[in-house]
Order: sequence, then structure tokens, then C-alpha cells
Amino acid sequence: MTKSRILVADDHTLFVEALQKVLEPEFEIVGSVADGRALLDAAPRLQPDMILLDLSMPLLNGIDAAQQLRRVVPDAKLVFLSMHGDPTYVTEAFRAGASGYVLKRAKASELIQAIRTALRGQTYISPLLAKDVLDPLLHQRSSPASAHSSLTLRQREVLQLVAEGRSLKEIASILCVSVKTVEFHKTRISKQLGLHTTADLTKYAVSHGLVSS
Repeated sequence: MTKSRILVADDHTLFVEALQKVLEPEFEIVGSVADGRALLDAAPRLQPDMILLDLSMPLLNGIDAAQQLRRVVPDAKLVFLSMHGDPTYVTEAFRAGASGYVLKRAKASELIQAIRTALRGQTYISPLLAKDVLDPLLHQRSSPASAHSSLTLRQREVLQLVAEGRSLKEIASILCVSVKTVEFHKTRISKQLGLHTTADLTKYAVSHGLVSS
């Protein structure tokens, strides 16, 4: 019997190594990456059946990565494995295309159950989260606290990189655009959010789950 192929995206090496040991008896781990942009590069090349990804990842967070993965590997199932249990983040993950969401404090048996459920084409939400998440998902309510509803994808990419302490030149290189383009996006972001310092933009990005605190 052919094992389902899984790609893991998480920037904590020890966690990834432990995860591989848990999953390898039943699934084939085709690779692991440590940031969202590496994930976008590896996924179309490895063509996994499923991607396990964290919410908070360097360079590109899991939710924005998921939105782009839907285009480059539309058949791959996405299961978030995260320490964040805030209903806002969980709801955004499902809106971005997730088939499952599991907290990192869950037991290994729950993660395996979530993977099996997603591979069958069904949705899995951790029992610890279900009551808080199902209602907004079913009614598709917009979250007033969500950065994803007010900014474009490129603006969110720039905001995350600014919050990570990257220079404008570094951001331009990562996004393959000019420094002037980055400056333009940063200015627009500041005007839209009413935040005019890098410190304020960073606080906003942290509070809205674009980067880890």
C-alpha cells in the first residue's frame, strides 16, 4: 500500500524531527522547510498529498502561504499545526484553504486522526477549538481583528517582513521588486492602518498573527 506523502513546514527543528518520528510509520515525509517562502518553492516540486504547516513562519506566515498554495498545489490538503488557538486565527486558516487545524499541545493520535480525516476530503477541527470556530466559519463572518480582510496579499508580505526587522533593500530582494515599490507599499500600509512608525506596524503584525511575538 502506497503511503500518503507529507511535506512539513515549521521553523522549529526539534519539533520537526519529533514529528517525523511520529508520522513515518504511517506516512511518507517527503521533506521539511523552515519558512513560508521555502514552502512555496518546495510544494510544487515535491507534489505532496498533504502539507502540515505552522501559522507563524519566517518570511511568509502560514495563512498567506496557504492562499498561494491553493494555486500552485491545488490538490494538496493543508492541515495547520500551531500553538495559536485564537478563533480569529483558526477561522482565517480555514478561509485560506485549510482542511484541518490541530493545536501543538494535542496528542499524536489526534494529529494522525486529523491527517486521515483531511486525506478523505473531510474537515478536522480540534475538539478544543470547535465550539469557538464553527459558528463564525458557518456564517462566514468577517473578523474586525483580521489583517487579512483589510490589506492585500503583497501588503501583508511587506508588513510581515518589516515586522521581522528586514531593511527595505532586503524586502525588495526577497519579493523581487524595487526598493521604491517596497517604500510605496509601506506608505500605503501606514495610511490604511493609521500607524506611522515601524514599532507600531510591528505591534500590529504581532497582534494579528502575521509574526510571532
